[in-house]
Amino acid sequence: MLTVLLGGEAGLRCGEMIALQWGDIDLRAGKLTVERQVWRGHEGPPKGGRARVLPLAPRLRKALSTYRHVDGPNILWSSSRRPPCAKTVHGWLNKAERAANLAENSPHMLRHTFCSHLAMNGVSIREMQQLAGHKSIETTQRYMHLAPSAGRSAIETRRRPPIWGHTGGADQPPTIAIA
Repeated sequence: MLTVLLGGEAGLRCGEMIALQWGDIDLRAGKLTVERQVWRGHEGPPKGGRARVLPLAPRLRKALSTYRHVDGPNILWSSSRRPPCAKTVHGWLNKAERAANLAENSPHMLRHTFCSHLAMNGVSIREMQQLAGHKSIETTQRYMHLAPSAGRSAIETRRRPPIWGHTGGADQPPTIAIA
């Protein structure tokens, strides 16, 4: 279902899904631009006030390429041939969750899934902030507890200093042996 992919693989907020238009999608370049959202029936800039560009995950890219309709500029359309309201998007998601025998949640849970997967895959906090469209790094930090190897990988990938060792005889001073 397209709603699940927009939330789970692009991290879009419900209002961003509702406002997303075909002109925001570049299938050839594999990117999606978030320039607007709908909040309580009013269109405006996305939360955080800035547009962001996201790479399209392969499944989302494929779904968008096969989903194209001619009803209007928006990606999502309700049965009344209009962009859906938030309640409709919630209903679509709940229907998909029931079909998968999952507990019903809000579309925002998909956004948490998106951010959590970024953290678990070792994406830097700054890149995660940019992809999620968080204005504050503090908001992004909520997901960092899910990156258990972050500290270990930082230590393992740092530049290693030369190894000190004694390469001479007992009567010579120690020298640096570079490993």
